[in-house]
Formats: sequence, C-alpha cells, structure tokens
Amino acid sequence: MFTNKNFTNAGKLTVAKSALAAALLLALPATAAVKLKDAVNDTEFAFGGYMKVDAFWSDFSDGSLASNSIGRQFYVPSTVPVCESQDCEDGATTFDGHTRATRFNFSTLTNIDGHKVKTFLEMDFLATPGGNELVSNSYSPRLRHAFISYDNWLVGQTWTTFQNTGALPESLDFLGPAESTIFERQAMVRYSYGNWQFSLENPESLVMNNGGNGRIDCDDSSLPDMVARYNHNADWGQLSVAGLLRQLKIDDANYDSTTSAYGVSVAGKIKLGADDIRFMGSYGSGMGRYIGLAITSDAVLDDKGDLEAIDSYGGFVAYRHLWNEKLRSTLSYSTFSADNKTEYTGRSATKSADSIHLNLIYSPIKPLSIGVEYIRANRELENGYDGDLDRLQFSAKYVL
Repeated sequence: MFTNKNFTNAGKLTVAKSALAAALLLALPATAAVKLKDAVNDTEFAFGGYMKVDAFWSDFSDGSLASNSIGRQFYVPSTVPVCESQDCEDGATTFDGHTRATRFNFSTLTNIDGHKVKTFLEMDFLATPGGNELVSNSYSPRLRHAFISYDNWLVGQTWTTFQNTGALPESLDFLGPAESTIFERQAMVRYSYGNWQFSLENPESLVMNNGGNGRIDCDDSSLPDMVARYNHNADWGQLSVAGLLRQLKIDDANYDSTTSAYGVSVAGKIKLGADDIRFMGSYGSGMGRYIGLAITSDAVLDDKGDLEAIDSYGGFVAYRHLWNEKLRSTLSYSTFSADNKTEYTGRSATKSADSIHLNLIYSPIKPLSIGVEYIRANRELENGYDGDLDRLQFSAKYVL
C-alpha cells in the first residue's frame, strides 16, 4: 500500500486495465485526492498535494524588498535588508498575499516479481517568474521532486540525504527556522541499507568574489557530493547523524582552483507524550549552499585567485504543544554564524542570523489548518550593521 502522508485519507478505485487507470487519473479535477489501482499489473496511481493561502504583514527595520523578491514569499534570511550608511531609506512595512505554496504531486507504486518500483513527481509555484500581482497573479510551476525508487535504490531529484526532514518544526512559513536548517533538493543516486543511507549527489559551488562584490555559481566540479547518514528510530523519537564531503571548484577564464569541504549534521525529534521537541545542529567548512538557503557562500577567492572554504554552523530547537485535539502551537529558536575570512570577503558579508517563530494552528477537521504565526528575525554583517524583520503571517491549508 502506498503510504505517502498526503494520501492517507484518499479513496480507492480498482480498474481492470492500466490504460483505463491512466485515463481516469488524467481526467480527474485538480481538487480531488484519489488512488487508482490497476489490479492486473498490481500498480497504484495516486494524486495529492495541498491548497494553501498565505498573507504576510512584514515590517523591515532597514530598507525594503522589491515586490518580486523571494523574501516577500517566505522567510529567506539573506534577504533581510541591512542599512550600512546614513543614506539608506527608512524601514518599510508591506502586506502580501498569495497561493504560490500550493503544490500537487503524482505517484505510482508497482510490485513486479517481488520488487517495489515507485515514481514520484511534485510541483509548486514558489520562487518562479512568469507572473505579477497587477491582474491575474499567474505563476509558472516549478519542479520539486522527480524520482524513481527500486527496492533500496533511489535515482532522481529529492531531498538531499544530508537533510532530515522529519526534524523540521511545524511552521506556517514555507521553511520556518531557515537560517540554521539544512535544506536542499537535487539529483542523486541513493542506496539505503537498514538504518544507513549513502548517496552521490549533484555538485555545485557557490563562490564569493574577492572583496565580497557578488557571488559566482560554479558548475565546474568533477566529483559528486558524497553523503552518508545513519537513522535511529525508537519509542522516544528519532535521531539522525549525517556527514557530507564535497569538492569545491571554479574553472573559468579568470580562475582555476579546487578545494575540499565537509559538513556534519545531527537532527531529530523527542516525543513528550502528545508534544515533541525537534532540533538540528550542523557544522562544516565549505557547507555553504546546504545551510540557511545559501545565506553564506561555500568559499571565497583569495588575493591569488585560490578558493578558501568558509566555516559555518547553525542550529534550531522547537517545542510543539497540543492544546487539545484541534489546537496546537510551535515555538522555535534558530541561529546561524559564519566564520568569514574578512580579508577576502570584505566586511559586508553576513556574519550571523537568528529568528524566533511562534504560531497557533487550528484544525476544525483533520485536513484543514488555519493559523497565525509571528516571526522575529535579525541579520548582522561583519561590519556590525544589522537589520530586523517582524512578520505576522496568516495561512489556511487543505491537504488533499
């Protein structure tokens, strides 16, 4: 039985031919959650996702964000404005509303000669071009997941093995404690054996120019990123320990340099009756794009044009409390810090960031959640200047 959480309450329909099953799946309206089963070929087809509406009231202490900034769609720590001179504009207050977090997915599960073959495709509309708020608010879909799994093997795009999604706190914001969270989706080959997972994943190097004037996205690595992770599940909760090894490389008309990088992350959830505590702590050298939505670079170019990996660390802790069977809250604190080589990065590089999140979520029926969340965030530069964000978010979500 296919067990993706989005389909827990889905209905079932058995058909005789796989062609008929596929036709019925394509004919279903986008608001229906359903499973179709081809009894002849022992294949299940499923469609799911959720509809989500978000509204944000944001107060920036320094400057503002453009209307098309990703930081107006959800909390992205690197976008919190910081004023470094007396000529900056005063802080701004903005209101935004959108349904871009809405997502939909398709999946199959087939049993063939004792082997399980799964496919999964998911898309949403966040962080995409192709629309504006003038008339139609029409936005292009973006690819989130697209993978095939065969028994213990997985190939395709999904969450990096370095990330434990089970440790993420419940948040109305798209990610929540973003500055300290390991977060990445990319193409990979993964093998799972018991509690262990091993993967080779798509490499990419994010390099800061010498002096801190811009960043270069380099697709020059000759080796994949390598991840190993151990998962432990018990009655009290779950715990994971993951290690990351990377090659950072830039090879263009101006630079030719390679260095190594690594990261370690510990994450998990501790059950406290109906409540729980979730946490994540990570440290690395050249961990860059894997943490904080690329709040810091993997490396910086020194005076000779060689790569110098940047050390960074971060962590969050979140407490989730159930007031009753329909009402719940999560309080979380998150922090991040980078050990920038300021002689190369300059003093405008992000030194640290932190945030506090507190929400109240009500579910009158199980698939429907309505809530409010307060976010207080701060970003500080190496030169001591900082900027604050106060955000009040309202959301409604219905899981298909």
